Amino acid sequence: MPPSKPVSDPPVRRARATGRVTLADVAQAAGVSPITVSRALRGERSVAQELCERVQAAATALGYVPDPAARALASSRSSHVAVLIPKLSNTLFVELLDAVQNSLVPAGYQTLIGVTHYDAGEEEAVLRSFLAHRPAGLIVTGRDRSPAAAALIEGSGVPCVHVMEVEVEPGSHSVGFSQREAGRAITQHLLDRGRSHIAYVAAQLDPRTLERGEGYAQALAQAGLADRVNKVLSAEPSSMALGAVMLERVLREAPDTDAIFFCNDDLAQGALLAALRQGVAVPGRVAVAGFNDLPGSDQMVPPLTTVATPRREIGEQAAQMLMKLMRGLPVEQPNLDLGFQVIRRASA
Repeated sequence: MPPSKPVSDPPVRRARATGRVTLADVAQAAGVSPITVSRALRGERSVAQELCERVQAAATALGYVPDPAARALASSRSSHVAVLIPKLSNTLFVELLDAVQNSLVPAGYQTLIGVTHYDAGEEEAVLRSFLAHRPAGLIVTGRDRSPAAAALIEGSGVPCVHVMEVEVEPGSHSVGFSQREAGRAITQHLLDRGRSHIAYVAAQLDPRTLERGEGYAQALAQAGLADRVNKVLSAEPSSMALGAVMLERVLREAPDTDAIFFCNDDLAQGALLAALRQGVAVPGRVAVAGFNDLPGSDQMVPPLTTVATPRREIGEQAAQMLMKLMRGLPVEQPNLDLGFQVIRRASA
């Protein structure tokens, strides 16, 4: 009688639609129930050490990756936090994201990053996509958004913290500072330095940029110079190249201008480089001020006067506030104003 062939292990069955290894596949390979696999992979103490090791070995051998969407559906909870920012190319938001990540990851959360490009329609689409995965929490930039986006956030029931601005509506949670007051403060600094023909140059024209412009106009009005308000606005993205163009435009169209407040440091940096090339004395002919104290501003010629904004601290505090909300804990200061600082350097 010929020797019988050895019986091979039964093939692992994959999820029919995706081909991915499932919890049931791991249970079959480990010889335990799916609920035991689930508990073992979560590290529950009720599962014996020997079973945990067997389950982990089976999961590793099969290349099993837990399905966060399925876990969220089963528990009505998720380990993901959705973070919506306008741009990834802006150092300000990169630093904020890094701070959020550094706070959330050690606590067991992962971030889903959505970029809206300052577009209301894109923000709505990103929100719909992320909320379908039932995130544990949301961090969104600013408070100005379309009614549809606001309704998505409100209707989701997901804890949400707004960053970069301070909310005032009851029930809201925010971490930031007053963009309007910061714009007023840097303009007041220029006034205190004896400047009286001050232009406000802005690009991108998002709500925070426009609020800085309102603060600029307020400072001039308080100084009795409301008739000298000169806002030079461009819908183009903020950049150093645009800053150079805008400097030339202001000095050509309003030659009596003796100071320029740029809405962002990259514009101001480009203006300083253009002034250096063209022999325009700064601050002798025209004082230059920026906003956000971006890297390199202190190395410009001359070093740039600007407003330092606490984006890393905003990210850290927003993450801490959101974790309290996700855990059902009270938040002592639901709308946290971290302020700003006028940095006085040689350009103004």
